[in-house]
Amino acid sequence: MNKKTAIAALAGGIMAFFLGWLIWGILLMDFTEANMNMVTIFIGCLIWAFLIAWIYSNFSSRKSVVGGAILGAILGLLMAAMMDISYLGSWNLFTPAYLAVDVVANTVYSAGVGAVVGWILRDKVAAKD
Repeated sequence: MNKKTAIAALAGGIMAFFLGWLIWGILLMDFTEANMNMVTIFIGCLIWAFLIAWIYSNFSSRKSVVGGAILGAILGLLMAAMMDISYLGSWNLFTPAYLAVDVVANTVYSAGVGAVVGWILRDKVAAKD
């Protein structure tokens, strides 16, 4: 991993933390009021941003803010849908309504993280984003 990818992951992790606070801590507070540990949430944000930065750094040929947002949205949608549907099916932890809200929220959240990663990793040609 190069320095630019590490910086993108760190910036994406910070964005993930604050965007998560906005989405789940303010907008969806009723869904998430139970047991929150801010340290582990921040570590999780860093890991998620690292995954997005690593995938984007290694597998995208032309990097931009929009490209990062699209990658983040796709990863967020697929990851949230996989986890939430598995939890619903195996542990019955969620209602279908909660699942739908959480998948949409994770898609928006991950698009924001991906946009920051894409902005940092953008190509000079794509720097107009």
